[in-house]
Amino acid sequence: MIDCIIIEDQPPAQRVLQKYIGDMDNMNLKATFADAIQGLAFLKTESVDLIFLDIHLPKISGIDFLKSLNNRPNVILTTAFSEYALESYEYAVLDYLLKPFSFERFVQAVSKVTISQTELSQKEKELNSTDSTDIIFIKSGYEHIKINISDILFIQSDADYTEIFTVEKKHLSQEPLRHWEGILDSKKFIRIHKSYIINIARIEKISGNLVRLNEKTALPIGRAFKEDFMKRVLH
Repeated sequence: MIDCIIIEDQPPAQRVLQKYIGDMDNMNLKATFADAIQGLAFLKTESVDLIFLDIHLPKISGIDFLKSLNNRPNVILTTAFSEYALESYEYAVLDYLLKPFSFERFVQAVSKVTISQTELSQKEKELNSTDSTDIIFIKSGYEHIKINISDILFIQSDADYTEIFTVEKKHLSQEPLRHWEGILDSKKFIRIHKSYIINIARIEKISGNLVRLNEKTALPIGRAFKEDFMKRVLH
């Protein structure tokens, strides 16, 4: 299922996109916004696979909206002005729909998202046929990166996204911290702060209100989380 949003200030154009999305069995419209500021606020707490984005918007243009996104999902631009096509592709948009566009042209654009979704689903099936409990895929920009869960040191919330720190490197993910709190095994991972989830197996020592994971990494234990943390770790 492709989760998407519409950012479009013209009601007739909104209705066309809503109708086309509703006619697709593999698409879920999460919200429609009349300006980019509302869309930005939504994306701070929610994740989507695809944005239908108009270029001419009040307050912030579609192009400026694209520039402001750190980790962009797939974007299909919708506009009545063809002169923006070349500039839009500088921002790696998936496709460019020139208004008015047909349902057939809409399907052609969306099929580019479906291809990437299918490839990811196939990878997940392959993992499930073996042992997928120790592996996760994170969506980082336009990529899906495989990570061994045992390699994760900690996960940090950072504004509109999260940073996953492993033994070797750091990965950016557009998922919020509560997403990882929900999918990771609570026997192996614990939230110690409003901004941190840690791998319990990676704890080297606890010093007062600090958890040390290695020589370079010491993270604070939040007051609201300390009692539960100490009970679970020092049981």
